[in-house]
Amino acid sequence: MTEEQMAERRAVGALSSTVLDCPDPERLAAFYRLLTGWEVTYRSEAYVFIGDGPVRIGFQRVGEFRPPAWPSDGARAHLDFTVPELASAVAELLAAGATKPEHQAGGDHWVTLLDPDGHPFCLAIPE
Repeated sequence: MTEEQMAERRAVGALSSTVLDCPDPERLAAFYRLLTGWEVTYRSEAYVFIGDGPVRIGFQRVGEFRPPAWPSDGARAHLDFTVPELASAVAELLAAGATKPEHQAGGDHWVTLLDPDGHPFCLAIPE
């Protein structure tokens, strides 16, 4: 299919959520609520979702959870967030349970942190 054909094609679907595996959905949702300011939109024993608009972040309980390796050459995904000021956001999230890995690929442009369960995410100031 050409680029022109792709541009004319209607969307098949819309992104509604990104879900992170974790051992404790309530705990990880609380961390990301601090980061985003989003409210809980759904909760059950196995899931918690937070959101503020059409896209949500979900947290799914997984037994024997193993965090992703950072950095690694294997397949993985991560979330990117913009913050008004990088240093203060990093300090607040470190105090809330994030860790800052030694490997930082962003230079002065962004910072990679690991959430309390080890998922990498990046913080950057708006361009």
